[in-house]
Amino acid sequence: MSYEARFEAALAAIRSEGRYRVFADIKRARGAFPTAQHFTGDGAKPITVWCSNDYLGMGQHPSVIAAMHGAIDEVGAGSGGTRNIAGTTHYHVELEAELADLHGKEAALVFTSAYVANDATLATLVKLLPGCVILSDEKNHASMIEGIRHGGGPKRIWRHNDVADLERHLQALPRDVPKIIAFESVYSMDGHIAPIGKICDLAEKYGAMTYLDEVHAVGMYGPRGGGVAERDGVMHRVDVINGTLAKGFGVMGGYIAASKACCDAIRSFASGFIFTTSLAPVLAAGAVASIRHLKVSQIERAKHQERARALKKRLVAAGLPIVDNPSHIVPVLVGDPVHCKMISDTLLDQYGIYVQPINYPTVARGTERLRITPQPQHTDAQMDHLVNALGELFAQCPLSQVAPEEGKLAAE
Repeated sequence: MSYEARFEAALAAIRSEGRYRVFADIKRARGAFPTAQHFTGDGAKPITVWCSNDYLGMGQHPSVIAAMHGAIDEVGAGSGGTRNIAGTTHYHVELEAELADLHGKEAALVFTSAYVANDATLATLVKLLPGCVILSDEKNHASMIEGIRHGGGPKRIWRHNDVADLERHLQALPRDVPKIIAFESVYSMDGHIAPIGKICDLAEKYGAMTYLDEVHAVGMYGPRGGGVAERDGVMHRVDVINGTLAKGFGVMGGYIAASKACCDAIRSFASGFIFTTSLAPVLAAGAVASIRHLKVSQIERAKHQERARALKKRLVAAGLPIVDNPSHIVPVLVGDPVHCKMISDTLLDQYGIYVQPINYPTVARGTERLRITPQPQHTDAQMDHLVNALGELFAQCPLSQVAPEEGKLAAE
C-alpha cells in the first residue's frame, strides 16, 4: 500500500469539491484590531479582519494584557503538569471561582478548550448515568456530537429549536430513564437562538437534565456576560453550562459550570480532563481579568450589538442574502463552495478584507456562506467598504446559486 498516495487522493477529492481549506497567515495589530497584516509569498499587506471569534476584542484589552504580563513575570510560561500533578495553580482556582460565580453555580471546571469540555463531559455523563438517553438538537456543534458518540449510549436527534418535536421524543421515553437534553444558546453558523426557557420547562416536566452550550454567548449576553440564559432569566434552571474563554473573553480555554457534585464527578472520571496538561497560568490570568471586566462593564456588549445591527441593516439595504436572526452572527449565503472560496479570496486579495469561507462539513452542502462577525471596533467606513465590495462581487455571482431553503433570507 502507498500511504502517501492515499493521503493525496483524499486531498484531491476535497480540492475537486472546492472545499480544500487554506490558512490565512495573519498578524493582528495590537491596539489597532480589527486591522492586521496578511503574509504571503510577496510579503505582508494590511487587511481588515471580519471573521474573528474574539467578538468583543477582549484579546486586545489593556487589563487582559496587563494581567497576562503579570502572570508570566510572576510564575513563568507553562503550568507544569496535569491538574492532578502540579498543574493546579492559584490562577486556575481563581478562574474556576469566577466562572462559577458568573453562572450562579456551585462549581466550575476548566478545560483546555470548549471542544474538549463538551466531548469529555457529555461522554462521561453518559457513563455515570447507566441507560442515559441524550436528546440532541440536530444542529449541535461537532464537539457535542463527538461527546455523545464517545459516551456510547442511546441518543435521539430532535429538530432544530423545535420544542414540539423535543417533547415528542421525551414522551416516548419511560419516566425513570435518565435523560439529558443537549443544545446550544447561539448557533454559530445561522445565528439562531434557542428557546431555553421552554426547553427547561420540558426538562422539568419529563425529569431530564439540561446541558447548554453557551460558547457563542458568554461575555456577550446578559447583565454580567453570563450568556443568553442569564439574559433570559433562566440560568438557574440549566443543570450544566458549557462555555469558552476564547471568544467573548478573548483568551483560550473552555469550561463547564454546574453543581459541586457534577463538576467533581467529571473531574474524577473524564479522561479528557485527567490526562492533559492544564492551561498555562498566563491564559488563566488573562481570562480572569476579562471575566471580571465584563461582569461590570456594559460598554463592549452594547457597542457589539449596535455594530451587528448596523451591519445587517447595510447588507439588507444592499440586497445581499443574509440569514435573518436575532444574534450577532451575520451569515451571508453563497450556496456553492467554489463561488464561496472565490469571493473570499477576492475580498482578501483585491479589497484587503478577510472573511473565511464556510463550507461542508461545517455547514450542509448547498448552504456555503461567508460568516461575518462585526466587533465593537469596526468603523462605519470599514462597514461601507465591506458592503460595497460584497455588492460588486455578488453582482458577478447570480443569487440563483444561493440556497433559499437555509433559513429566511433577510434580503427577500
